[in-house]
Amino acid sequence: MRKLASLVLGLSLLLTFSTAKADEGMWLLSLLKKQNAAEMQKMGFKLSAEDIYDINNNCMKDAIVGLGRAGRPFRHFCTGEIISNQGLFLTNHHCGFPSIQSHSTTEHDYLEDGFWAYDKSEELTNEGITASILVRMEDVTKKVLSTVNDEMTEDERYAAIEKVATEIEKATEEASEYRASVKSMFEGNQYFLFVYEIYEDVRLVGAPPQSMGKFGGDTDNWMWPRHTADFSMFRIYTDANGKPAKYAATNIPLKPKHHLPVSIKGVQEKDFAMIMGFPGTTNRYLTSFGLEETMNITNQNRYDIRTVKLDIMMKDMLKDPKVRIQYASKHAGSANYWKYSNEQNKALTSLNTMAAKKEIESEYNTWANKKSKRTAKYGDALNMIEKSYADRKEVRYDMSFLSEALLQGAEMYMFAYRSTGLMKKLSADTLDQDAIAKTVEGLKGSAKGFYKDYNLSTDQKLMAALFAKYAENIPAEKRPDIFKVIAEEYNNDFEKFAAEVYSKSVFASEESFNKFIENPTAEVIENDMAYKVGNSIIALYRTISGEMDKGAEQLRKGKRLFVDGLMQINKKKNLAPDANSTLRLTYGTVGGYSPKDAVIFKHYTTLKGVMEKEDSTSHEFKVPAKLKELYKNRDFGQYADKEGNLHACFLTNSDITGGNSGSPVINGNGELIGTAFDGNSEAMSGDIDFEDNLQRCINLDIRYTLFIIEKYAGAKNLIDEMTIVK
Repeated sequence: MRKLASLVLGLSLLLTFSTAKADEGMWLLSLLKKQNAAEMQKMGFKLSAEDIYDINNNCMKDAIVGLGRAGRPFRHFCTGEIISNQGLFLTNHHCGFPSIQSHSTTEHDYLEDGFWAYDKSEELTNEGITASILVRMEDVTKKVLSTVNDEMTEDERYAAIEKVATEIEKATEEASEYRASVKSMFEGNQYFLFVYEIYEDVRLVGAPPQSMGKFGGDTDNWMWPRHTADFSMFRIYTDANGKPAKYAATNIPLKPKHHLPVSIKGVQEKDFAMIMGFPGTTNRYLTSFGLEETMNITNQNRYDIRTVKLDIMMKDMLKDPKVRIQYASKHAGSANYWKYSNEQNKALTSLNTMAAKKEIESEYNTWANKKSKRTAKYGDALNMIEKSYADRKEVRYDMSFLSEALLQGAEMYMFAYRSTGLMKKLSADTLDQDAIAKTVEGLKGSAKGFYKDYNLSTDQKLMAALFAKYAENIPAEKRPDIFKVIAEEYNNDFEKFAAEVYSKSVFASEESFNKFIENPTAEVIENDMAYKVGNSIIALYRTISGEMDKGAEQLRKGKRLFVDGLMQINKKKNLAPDANSTLRLTYGTVGGYSPKDAVIFKHYTTLKGVMEKEDSTSHEFKVPAKLKELYKNRDFGQYADKEGNLHACFLTNSDITGGNSGSPVINGNGELIGTAFDGNSEAMSGDIDFEDNLQRCINLDIRYTLFIIEKYAGAKNLIDEMTIVK
């Protein structure tokens, strides 16, 4: 969007939008032929739009996997790509990290040592992980909006849309064996139906050691140059008929409709490259008012609070191997957007995105007020947005602190709160023993997963520190009621209070929980200190949520009209909707960049850089002995370039965001050349404001991936499955 604002001076908004280049945009596959194919072919794409998306024939979309979780399969957290006719797929190491961590113990530390299945019988199951493959998509805007009108309130409009969308989803699923989801585009001005086949048996096949898969750690995260082997491998299984099924020993590997051939020919500067995946969320149409909230509240509070949280976890992780395994995934998940928030604020400030947003809004108002009829519909949109953000400023600040410091802080008291349902059943006038027994079994099941990755001492430290951080920033009258107890009975000594909670709560240890759950009573739950803490926090959360909802209707309406206006202005131009976890394609070229004066980054890195970064005193820059030996002997096999160097990572100017992690980078022939895994810090503004001169996607070179699989891990069985293009 930056290139739009940069030309606003002296030009109309219409001209501004028309200058957008192809490398900005996360495009819908069904519209590629109309919107993008010709431009892609000029840039080096040698196939057709139908080779990417065709509902009647096998095509590239059939090889793209959206990773989700049971119960939320449409909220894809990462992307994968199928690379064999046996359902084998690649994704990022950080996407597979929770699965790798869940299988790790101090005896079998797959985080430290890596994991490789040299036979399908050795592959590990991952309950709760789903893999979605798009069957088709359809523009259903007319159907969805058929019952709405301008006289409706925004809530009435929303209810009418939800009713029709649900009917479409239900009818689609009843007429097929697939799952369906209707998704909003352009702030509720357009709607698409997405139909998926969702697989539930996804097994871990391989992953390098954490020292390679997370090489550089938080220091290198979002940075270039990069040397991270950020990949892991999974396999989709089906029932005997090739249909989705829950795990069973008799399940068989998926026989995909298409798998991507893997090219080891390498990449050159200016080569065409496209990325297909499931980008999570962008906010390109965010106003200056929303930007202020994002920078000053969301990003700043997230960074400040997580700094405290991450420091506590890391200190304990470095002291104890068991804690390191228990908190590895938690730390990684929290750290990713901790650094992102800080780097995004820096980029937004450096690029003066606020001014760019205000220029677009000024031009929008000029257009909206040019004709009286237009003014009546669109003229008040920005005023509604501004007022909504202003009215919710304080409550949004309160909510961000509550969420980051208390809801997502220490874990034990929130686990204790899960017993609310059991307490109510045990307090009923007439006891339903079957319901009680079922609830008890559910809690026992949850407890196994919770205590496996829980350390009492670490959690207690988190509670004390984050409660103190919360109290420093939120006035006493706005805190959960439990803080009154801490003030009156513990003189605001949060360490003393935390020590008391963790010494007395039946939820503080697995041993005390197991003893309690064998003969649970409502009285014990109700009087438990941890339960009281969790209950108090949830009570305040509900209150603040209600306050947040008060201005939501006007904000939704203002955003819808603002974006509708932009679409009207540019109705003859191609605009891409914001990312929303649906399958998209972005394209561009391979190339380096210059982030500042006298600094020029080339478009690739090599294994030499890994050795140059090695630091045996840092847990982030350790290099395995075997990798050093392979480097010393120049034993790169068929994966070296003409000069004998092994490439590690490369850059494209593709438009990606979170959710694209693990997405395939595909050349003009439809062959896999790498996997996307990160963006660059200088353009962390990209989710809000695309900067085409700086925006880069950091990709793992497929040759480095294959080298690790074959030469480092010795998993030639996996290489043999693939279609290698030399």
